[in-house]
Amino acid sequence: MASFLEFEKPIAELQGRIDELRETAADGAVDIDAEIARLQAKSDKLLRDTFAKLSPWQKTQVARHPERPHFKDYVAGLFDEFLPLAGDRAFGDDQAIIGGFATFRGRRVLAIGHEKGADTASRIRHNFGMGKPEGYRKAIRLVELADRFALPIVTLVDTSGAFPGIQAEERGQAEAIARSTEACLNAGVPVVAAIVGEGGSGGAVALAAGNRVLMFEHAVYSVISPEGCASILWRTADRAADAAEAMRVTAQDLKSLGIIDTIVAEPLGGAHRAPAAAISALGDTIDGALKDLAPLSAQELRSERRTKFLKMGRL
Repeated sequence: MASFLEFEKPIAELQGRIDELRETAADGAVDIDAEIARLQAKSDKLLRDTFAKLSPWQKTQVARHPERPHFKDYVAGLFDEFLPLAGDRAFGDDQAIIGGFATFRGRRVLAIGHEKGADTASRIRHNFGMGKPEGYRKAIRLVELADRFALPIVTLVDTSGAFPGIQAEERGQAEAIARSTEACLNAGVPVVAAIVGEGGSGGAVALAAGNRVLMFEHAVYSVISPEGCASILWRTADRAADAAEAMRVTAQDLKSLGIIDTIVAEPLGGAHRAPAAAISALGDTIDGALKDLAPLSAQELRSERRTKFLKMGRL
């Protein structure tokens, strides 16, 4: 059963009518194929028209859709021989950030990403993709390991932000995020980052400081969640839509600002409607980015990365 967002209610109603007609026609007593085809064409057109003019807040809702592919889906669809590596060698193993060695289209890589979980139990286990200090310290360890063995790094970002709990602050959350960002910037190997859902705050940047930053068409990337921004500016989360508009969180806005490099097209209606197609499209874009970066030396990769991030925000 498809899960529809609030702004998709007209599409949901049409799809419900189509499903009812199909059930009616299942017994073969009535031939209503023509009516079903007409309604399906109307539904498809409404879906195209709706997704052609999504607001930043609506894109945020799409980016958060629970049925969007998660890190484990990308691992299954893009990587072979994935070997997860656990622990930060200091405190423990954070299940919100997963990483390990893998083979990507014939080349050995290191893959790291946020895992939100797919059901209630797994979401709790993975802390809804909100990394703790030990998660970012694990990422640092893996990035340095990839650098030592000259392996390209692929990161998949999907988090509302780093875990804000008091335990995380006690264990040095800010320092861990800063050092994770530093590790990505200092790596002497190609780093390709992809924003596949939410890219929230420093929790996202810690894995997204790459030579190439890719972003799905309906993903979002911002310094704070729209609700958090609205709570600060207007003392109410009810103005999250205004905050999303003001912060320019969409891939299209961020591409124009030079924050990201490439927008990856999603299947009509979002990645959750055709996960395999979305994963394949992302794989093709990652492959192209890695090929472009392959000829560069370690020093050239660091220099390019440094230049890329230092020029952000400059007129």
